[in-house]
Amino acid sequence: MTHTIGDLSRATQTKVETIRYYERIGLLAAPLRTEGNYRAYDDDALNRLSFIRRARDLGFSLEQVRELLALSDDKAQSCATVDDLARARLEDVERKIADLEALRRELSSLLTQCQHGKVSDCRILEALGPRSRS
Repeated sequence: MTHTIGDLSRATQTKVETIRYYERIGLLAAPLRTEGNYRAYDDDALNRLSFIRRARDLGFSLEQVRELLALSDDKAQSCATVDDLARARLEDVERKIADLEALRRELSSLLTQCQHGKVSDCRILEALGPRSRS
């Protein structure tokens, strides 16, 4: 079955321009063209784009997606490299969560110091850095 670029876009919730970009950088093979010079994608292209989209949704970089695609194309090899990539991605996520939790604690602390007075006495603005007092 063949699909238009619009079909792929709708099926994977990926913008048409992003699909074209993935073609330009080699993540998706250039599709066959119809007599009218329209792109004609097969089911393999749809599956590959779905894979790319899911990997991107999980936060993998384009280079990591490229590596994951290469690994998925070689069914006989060990999945240790895939595990390593996923583990590294999880560590990135956990670092970001820790950073966000520290940010939440800091903002919460600033808000508890609020005395609902005037801006000239605002503890939050004071904590953000030096400013001139007039």
